[in-house]
Amino acid sequence: MIKSEFRYADGKLKGILVTGHANYKKHGEDIVCAAVSASLIVTANAIEHLALNHSIDLTVSDGYFQMNLLQEDKTVEGLFKNLEYTLNELQQQYPKHMKNQKEE
Repeated sequence: MIKSEFRYADGKLKGILVTGHANYKKHGEDIVCAAVSASLIVTANAIEHLALNHSIDLTVSDGYFQMNLLQEDKTVEGLFKNLEYTLNELQQQYPKHMKNQKEE
């Protein structure tokens, strides 16, 4: 199961942690893992291409993605919220393979 934690402070999304594997299908055929991975990569790439890397701390490895906001930036905050929305939509479609939670 993929688990996502949306970490809030002072009412603002400050970090996202995504761990695990969906186990929807075998490796290489898992559309849930592929959708989550693509969403994470698109978000990280958008931040990089907008030259906003200084605003985040990013750690990525197999089955692990953590991105934290280091300084306020409206564009990065918007990308974080879009990622949260996307992962919540995927959880609605695949509730047996994803669990998202909000932490304050």
